[in-house]
Amino acid sequence: MSKKVYCIAQFLPKEGKLDELFKVLQALEPNTMREDGCLQYTVTRHIQTPFAEGESYPIAFNEIWADNEAFEAHCQREEIKAFFQEQCVAETGLVDKFNVCIYTDEPNNYDAPMLGELEG
Repeated sequence: MSKKVYCIAQFLPKEGKLDELFKVLQALEPNTMREDGCLQYTVTRHIQTPFAEGESYPIAFNEIWADNEAFEAHCQREEIKAFFQEQCVAETGLVDKFNVCIYTDEPNNYDAPMLGELEG
């Protein structure tokens, strides 16, 4: 069974705060990349193209974690909790709205082999 989880964390900055928020989010990358279980943690900005015209907040983190436990441990780091408190919750923060979702690559009812239970 695959244990990887994928997180998309999107941010809508307050008016005129896009570049400032992008820099604040970039500053979270180095420490996060040092975490056990962090496979990818990249902040990105939305770009225009006629081949991808969907709706999105203008800034998104694209994250891959080894498992849900690693993701949840990341969420409990003081640096991450402080970011959400200072930038997303506080009235003085740079974020107007945010959306954090986590995904799996497994289909429902996937019959993955249980490695410890295989008969030899």
